[in-house]
Amino acid sequence: MTAFQPRVFSGVQPTGNLHLGNYLGAVSRWVPLQDQMPTIFCVVDSHAITAGFPDPVELSEATREVTAAYMAAGIDPTKSIIFNQSQVREHAELAWIFNCVARMGWLSRMTQFKEKAGKNKENASVGLFAYPNLMAADILAYRATHVPVGDDQKQHLELTRDIAAKFNNDFGERIKELGIGVPNPTPSPELPEQLYFPLTEPMIAGPATRIMSLRDGTKKMSKSDPSDLSRINLTDDSDTIAKKIRKAKTDPDALPSAVEGLADRPEADNLVGIYAALGGLSKEDVLKDFGGQQFSAFKPALSELAVAKLSPMTDEMRRLMDDKVQIDSVLKDGAEKASAIAEPVLKDVRRIIGFLDVR
Repeated sequence: MTAFQPRVFSGVQPTGNLHLGNYLGAVSRWVPLQDQMPTIFCVVDSHAITAGFPDPVELSEATREVTAAYMAAGIDPTKSIIFNQSQVREHAELAWIFNCVARMGWLSRMTQFKEKAGKNKENASVGLFAYPNLMAADILAYRATHVPVGDDQKQHLELTRDIAAKFNNDFGERIKELGIGVPNPTPSPELPEQLYFPLTEPMIAGPATRIMSLRDGTKKMSKSDPSDLSRINLTDDSDTIAKKIRKAKTDPDALPSAVEGLADRPEADNLVGIYAALGGLSKEDVLKDFGGQQFSAFKPALSELAVAKLSPMTDEMRRLMDDKVQIDSVLKDGAEKASAIAEPVLKDVRRIIGFLDVR
């Protein structure tokens, strides 16, 4: 192998109430990638237990719901691999090895741990603290070269790159000796001649990489927000979508005519970004049409666009959720395909670090 084979990996946690932020920030961006390179899309159910164990029945149903959302949004199981993480044991095994590669200082700097643990970090689970190592394992078990991520996950992908670089550097001679590496086009003291893991690249693009709350434009749209008005759920009907947009927080000023005018106006910036992302436009394009207008004119247009884009997907999600046999079949087939890729990677890693296997 003279270069890493391009491959995309990404995933969403099955914690219920998938919302517009999940769709615009992640799933909708994945669809065109299916025709550009091999793609693997995971329902990361092992990540869903880091902050506490959800109800088992709800976790199972949420896993199917995310799978249905993937498919309803256009992820084609004949083009992409779709599976739930816990079915492929290589994720957990590689995560343990990466626990021994990553440094405590690296994890201590992770912003999401600080935010989720808050002042109660002494009672946070070890899983929540080490979650980025599992995320690195999710990606590198497939030697994925590209990961579409939102701005809030970029730090975790940087950690994935750090883990890959340290592993490559620590075992550079061993990788070369076994003849299982990929030539490094730019060897350096930090990276040896032969690399086993790629330094995965983030794919961050588009006008709305981070969708914010409809009730507070400074906070990310979240399924954990106690106010259902803060988000548009992918299961919301047309009337509910229109109601939530109508009640979305705004400021009293008209929309600006230039993007620079959205600075220090988080709610306006968020709604313009949502319109742009739903319409496949830039924020500049949106403001050409709506600059100078009040939100009383803009919100109905945004509602109409959101309903037109989301309603067909919602209907398809409901149809799929009524056919659990189909969803489970997709997950079973996907897990088998994912294991076929990850198993030889773990076999190589075990040889590289010296685990003896005499079976």
